[in-house]
This record gives sequence, structure tokens and C-alpha cells, in this order.
Amino acid sequence: MHDLTLVFDLDGTLVDTAPDLLAAANHVLDHVGLPPIDDQTLRPCIGFGARYMIAKATEAAAPKLTQEEQDRLLERFMDYYGANIAVGSRPFEGAVAALERYQKAGTKLAVCTNKLEGLSRTLLDALDLTRYFPVIAGRDTLSNCKPHPDHLLGTIELAGGEKARAIMIGDSKVDIATAKAAGVPVIAVTFGYTDAPLQAFAPDALIDHYRELEPAVSALMR
Repeated sequence: MHDLTLVFDLDGTLVDTAPDLLAAANHVLDHVGLPPIDDQTLRPCIGFGARYMIAKATEAAAPKLTQEEQDRLLERFMDYYGANIAVGSRPFEGAVAALERYQKAGTKLAVCTNKLEGLSRTLLDALDLTRYFPVIAGRDTLSNCKPHPDHLLGTIELAGGEKARAIMIGDSKVDIATAKAAGVPVIAVTFGYTDAPLQAFAPDALIDHYRELEPAVSALMR
């Protein structure tokens, strides 16, 4: 396992961040006098970023917002989310145990996320997960972010790994597209945030729980 590098997406893959992102979105909606949005509407939007989430939340109930108004709502969203980033967010079941086993085996572990690096570190710190990840590459860490392959390839390089012995683990078509563009095998988790069935994007493996990660990794490395 010492020559293996596992690169994880964050939101929807390692951590169920939907409760706190939903709270931040509803904080913004309340500010502009709109009714709250439900979890089922918001979850598929999470992988596309805060600005997209706000646009989705306001599209049906409000006239088109100006760019300036969107910017103000995004700023309010980020301020609230940053201050309440780990109120309801928790690692997915089995994730910590899997990380513990891989870390003990000497596997290189890294995070590659389109969340800002600072917010990613704040979240992982709050959940006591930072200790597993010597490398946390956010959307602003490198010159490109997902789905550009250099985000993943740069993360592997920062971790001291090699592309030929690396696997991406993610929950969305963005993660799958990034890995395919980089020429890296990808395992998709079915419990995250996606707006379409992940089978349609042909990941190398699909898992429904972290107990299935190690067999999937072993099969891909063979």
C-alpha cells in the first residue's frame, strides 16, 4: 500500500455537508424574503458551487437577479457558511475507519475539491480529519480546478504519488470526468450529490458504502 495514492473529493464523498450548505442557502433566501428550499432540490446542486446553488434556489421564486445582487448573496452565503461550516456536517459512515486503515498501511491520502482550500481545511479541522491528509488541494490551490485534469494530477504530485498508482474517489460526474481526463481510475460513491445516475458516466467502480472501498481499490490496482 506504500506506493498507492488515494485522492478523495470532499463534499458528498468524505463528508455529508448538505445540512450546513442547505442552512446557508436558506439564510440567504430568508434575507431576500423567499421561502426556504428543500433538501431534495438542493443536494444535486452542491457539486456545482455556491453561486450555482444560490441561482437554483432563487430561480423559481424571484425575478432575475443582477450580477451585483448575485455577488452580494454569494458573499452573505459564504460568510454564514464559513461561520457554521460543521454544525450538521459529518463524515459518511465508514469513511473514518477506512482512512485509518489506509493511513496505517502507509497509503498516501489527499483531498482534491472544488471547495476553497481555506474552507476545506476549516471543515476538516472541525471534524478532526485533517490529520489523514498531508495534501488538501482546493479550487484555489493550483492554477486549475476540476474538471481540469491538472487539478487531480497536481494533487497526486503534491502527495508524492505517481499517476500509475493513484485512484480518485468522488461522487459526481465532475469527479469522474476529471479522473478520465487525467487517465486515473475513478471509484464513484452512490451516497453523494449527483444530478444524474453515476453509471451513465462510466466510473471504473461504484460503491454504496465505505466498507466496499478496499475491495474496489484492490480490484483496480490488480
